Amino acid sequence: MSEPIIKSKKTQREINGIPTEVVCTEFSNYIFVVLTQFGKIGTLVSVTPDSRSNDISTTPFSTKVLLGKDEPMTHVCAKNLAMFVSQEAGNRSVLLGLALKDSSIDTIKEMKEVIKSCQVW
Repeated sequence: MSEPIIKSKKTQREINGIPTEVVCTEFSNYIFVVLTQFGKIGTLVSVTPDSRSNDISTTPFSTKVLLGKDEPMTHVCAKNLAMFVSQEAGNRSVLLGLALKDSSIDTIKEMKEVIKSCQVW
């Protein structure tokens, strides 16, 4: 049987007592990750590596809210969650859907582990 055109994985885990769903989908030019504790996509954030940097050792990332609340904490969470995905996927852009009840540091760390379990890249 042939491989599907679009690779996608989904998992659900309880994080700090809150049911959390994660869906990771790989497209040719970006990775789409949905993290939800509400059962919907929520705020869509584009996280892209900035190729204009002079520092080769670290790639800076820019975030842009495409749909939803454009708040500073959204950018912090998005950059923190999507940076390692992009780096592991060869510095590809990440489209992130965030609908979180809890965005504490501990929750974000646990979410990274859940995303790793859904890795499709």
